[in-house]
Parts: sequence; structure tokens; C-alpha cells
Amino acid sequence: MSVRVEDMSVARTAIDGLLLITTKTVTDDRGTVREFFRTSGFGEHEVPVPERWAQVNLTRTVRGGLRGLHGENADKLIGLAAGEAFGAWVDARPGSATRGAVVTAELRVGTQLFVPAGVCNGFQAVTDCEYLYCFGVEWTPGMAGVAVNPLDPALGIAWPLTGDDALVSAKDAAAPMFAEL
Repeated sequence: MSVRVEDMSVARTAIDGLLLITTKTVTDDRGTVREFFRTSGFGEHEVPVPERWAQVNLTRTVRGGLRGLHGENADKLIGLAAGEAFGAWVDARPGSATRGAVVTAELRVGTQLFVPAGVCNGFQAVTDCEYLYCFGVEWTPGMAGVAVNPLDPALGIAWPLTGDDALVSAKDAAAPMFAEL
């Protein structure tokens, strides 16, 4: 039986503290095992690790569904359990050297991002997908943070599915434009 191991890797992005992570993957004739999280692996790559992950959510999102942009006052680890998505992040932190920076990436199973508190996180499902959020604190309605309209043209986010193919909640569509923060 042949075994292929792909080690974890971490890349910095144009937003300070936003890290693009490729998970450690072990594949053999039976299938694949991916390490979604391992404390020692994150430590070796200098990825911040909370004392504990206080809440883990799994969203199922249909093709075209767009969620975000939400910048809760909590660190997050995000990634896909199934499907494909297009992710977008906006630095909305007051005083941040990269405030206003926008990063986008294609998301597949095995791709993750560490999202620091105050960086807005959003995604659009390119296929039906399952998206995992790990929060360093428990999420509560009305918790401190900021939301930005994902359709703000000033951000220049090229969402892959538009018009009738895009599904955006009324709440997200009513969020303020970045310039209004």
C-alpha cells in the first residue's frame, strides 16, 4: 500500500495576522486523513492557538450562498469539510497597519485560514459546501465586532456567482459599506 504525506504549511497574507494554512494530509489506498487542528503543528508554524476552542460551528451552504462579511471580536479558524467556496477577508481593525486590505482565496477541503479578531470573514459557496468555524470564545448574538456589506464595490471583491446565482441574506446586504465604519 502506497502512502503519501503532505506536511502542514502556513503562508502569511496581505492582512496582518491572517494566515493561509494547508493541512497535513496522509493519503493511502483507503482514502485520506487530514489534520484539521493539532496544537503542536500550529505551534511549530507560529499560528496563534487559543487556550481552547470554545465553540465549533458547521454551516451547510448551497451553491451561490454568500455569508459575511463578519468581524467578531474573536479569533477564528475556518475551513471546509466538503465542497468548494470562495473566501474573502477585510481588515476592519481600527489602528491596524493593514486596515482596509482585502484578501480573497479559493477554498477547498484541506485549506484553512486563521482569522484574527476584528478581521471580517466571508465566503460564497461555489458548490454546496460544509464550512467549519472554530471560535476562541463562544459566539453570542450581539457580541462585539463589525459587519461590512459583502457587495461593497469599493472592496473590489469578485464574487464568482452573481445576479440570480447569488444568495445574500437581507441582514448582510444591509450591513454598512466599509467607508461608513
